[in-house]
Amino acid sequence: MVSTSPRHQASVPDLPTLMGRSGAGRPLRLGDDDELVPVLRALLVRAGALLPGVVAQPPAQETRFDQPLDAAVRGFQQDRGLVTDGVVGPQTALALDGARWRLGDRTLLLTAGHWMRGDDVSALQERMVVLGLHAGPVDGIFGPATESSLRELQRGLGLPADGICGRPTFTALGALGRSVSGGDAWALRSRGSVAMAGVSLAGKTVVLDPGSDHTPGAGGVTEASVAYDVALRLADRLSAVGARVRLTHNPDQDVSTEDRVALAESESADLVINLITERHHNPVASGVATYYWGGGRVGQHSEVGQRLAQLMQREIVARTTLLDCHSHPCSYDPVRLTRMPAVILALGYLTNPEDAAHLGDADFRSQVAEAILFAVQRLYLAENDAETGTLKLSDVQAFARQR
Repeated sequence: MVSTSPRHQASVPDLPTLMGRSGAGRPLRLGDDDELVPVLRALLVRAGALLPGVVAQPPAQETRFDQPLDAAVRGFQQDRGLVTDGVVGPQTALALDGARWRLGDRTLLLTAGHWMRGDDVSALQERMVVLGLHAGPVDGIFGPATESSLRELQRGLGLPADGICGRPTFTALGALGRSVSGGDAWALRSRGSVAMAGVSLAGKTVVLDPGSDHTPGAGGVTEASVAYDVALRLADRLSAVGARVRLTHNPDQDVSTEDRVALAESESADLVINLITERHHNPVASGVATYYWGGGRVGQHSEVGQRLAQLMQREIVARTTLLDCHSHPCSYDPVRLTRMPAVILALGYLTNPEDAAHLGDADFRSQVAEAILFAVQRLYLAENDAETGTLKLSDVQAFARQR
């Protein structure tokens, strides 16, 4: 059985570092024989995704990625809003590493250059949201906003406001119980900022983040060509009604998620739209889907992101022939790490001949770009101001003059 004490936690190797945060390290999957498998087992037990007894393996099989381990990885991924493929890549490794920490296991504080991450940080943020002290997302990252909220909490508890969550703060939080509650200030602020922004898209800043995979799909269509072309068409339409648009990169650039998020922050973006395509081993898989940040904790949800994702999904389905694969909450970094509403739009499956043929057609990509424009416009209208599929470009232009 794996110990859950802080001392044991400190001794567990850092799985993301061992695998390579850049993704250069080879992902772990069913059938692999790798020295990192015992570390993976221990982390899954700590996360509650694998029964402790499953850890006991014959010495010759300790490093084998077997079927029970595959099922545990898939269960963990599904619970965390990750792609449920059983493959332990950088994103799953980071989530597993964060899941090993419980509030009280370690002292939490702001560290320069490498912010602390984990479920213990999420638990602290959630507690402060419930108390009405944290006006930021429950993202599991101990950054400046979390430190500021912690100092406010410590002042309210009569503790030294040093921004360090150690034993005195843990003890005071435990004594406080959960009888005192407030609200999700971040959700209220996000909703209020949209309501107060006015109906015009003029002056609003939209960051477009197109996918950059050059692997050919059916008919030779690539994600990079489709996503970047849709982004350019959407940028033209947004610019025409006065919006300020910024693309995160050129077609041949490979920019990290952190750099793309930093760009959105530096631009003080109002919205971030990620454009990608999907692939599947079964060529029957098809359709369009949207994703927004959402999790199981209070404050772990982008209300505006969800609204925009749903609007985009409805508009695209109403205006194209793509199959409706619906909107879904997720914890993917492109939507989790941003402070502004962000959406991932999966335009279709390049492994499906029909989807690929549609996405390879310039007129179809124009339809998609216009559908996204109308969805963005509807975000800033009252709930019932425009029925799905009824807005026209002239309507958006008219709203743009209402500055």
